[in-house]
Amino acid sequence: MSTDRELFDCIVIGAGVQGSFTAYSLAKRGKRTLLLEQFVLPHSRGSSHGQTRIIRKAYVQEFYVHMMEECYKLWAEVEREAGVQLYRQTGLLVMGPENSESYTSVKNTLLKCSAPTVSLTRENFSSHIPNMVLSPGNGAIVDLTGGVLFADRALKTAQDQFKKYGGVLRDQEKVVDIKPGAVVTVTTLAKTYRARSVVITAGPWANKLLAPTGLQLPLEVLRINVCYWKEKTPGSYHVNNRFPCFILTEREQTDQQIYGLPSNEYPGLVKICLHTGSPTDPDHRDRQRDRSDVDILSRYVSCCVPGLDPEPAIVESCMYTNTPDHHFVLDRHPQHSNIVIGAGFSGHGFKFGPIIGKLLCELSLGEVPSFDLSPFRIRRFEGLSRSAL
Repeated sequence: MSTDRELFDCIVIGAGVQGSFTAYSLAKRGKRTLLLEQFVLPHSRGSSHGQTRIIRKAYVQEFYVHMMEECYKLWAEVEREAGVQLYRQTGLLVMGPENSESYTSVKNTLLKCSAPTVSLTRENFSSHIPNMVLSPGNGAIVDLTGGVLFADRALKTAQDQFKKYGGVLRDQEKVVDIKPGAVVTVTTLAKTYRARSVVITAGPWANKLLAPTGLQLPLEVLRINVCYWKEKTPGSYHVNNRFPCFILTEREQTDQQIYGLPSNEYPGLVKICLHTGSPTDPDHRDRQRDRSDVDILSRYVSCCVPGLDPEPAIVESCMYTNTPDHHFVLDRHPQHSNIVIGAGFSGHGFKFGPIIGKLLCELSLGEVPSFDLSPFRIRRFEGLSRSAL
């Protein structure tokens, strides 16, 4: 095994959206940065692939709303810098039982944070959102800033800009060992590298990489069925027809969110998914065959999205890496301050890519982060994780 004697300022492990934006942020600041990816790029084995994601301010927690306020600006900055469109504003329709905690909390937070919104009533809902049915007892509010992120394009743009700033990207290099120290040694199947700091953004593989450092986090990896539903009338749910992204906070059969995006990436197909899945091993993801979520979605589509066929036309796979509270991990290693961890994005991290990249960059440089990271600290898991934190 050959050794790369060059000393990097930082090695980022995992070239998904969080790792790619972390590496981009470091290189933009003139830091000698290596970005390592275990698979050949681009790939569909992790959590960052696919053409679209929802971007929104609609959250229960105010700290996410405030992070997104800067993140929208950072997305726009990357668009200008690269000369590509990464975001399309469609609005995000939030629905849920009017008196439920989940729906009222999102609505109240949007209003408290003065996010641009429009409240819909049962009387005017169908004139604003044709081809959808608002369930009895449900309320509806539109987060006007919401829309579609072009995910594959965003990921490639972050990687391309990273390389333009002098960053080194090496795919098909699986990391097999990390040795902490004043200089961290990272060994892949191909080479051994050295860096003043390391950032681990390895998604479902985070705990496997953390094992040599003596740390394990309470992370659960889920396989998600990503479902696409065919329009009965072509174009009726298309992004050009002003059909919005949407989130249903809960339904009789599930307390998990159902979310959807207009037809765009696959002509004539609308993306509607349940915000959960089944536990899986990331190295054997496609052995998982549970389709109970598809049954829940089929009943919902039949009832509330009548312009779609009630059976999915395409079912793809993705993975979530969940923490117990569904908030991220953005922190330095408890024993090794020059090892930084970005993990547990719990199926809602993509939209935060630029701001998370900035924050992990700041942590790796020993700086005070530009946002309060107390909701994302490792110490909140004391008593839950499988090692002393």
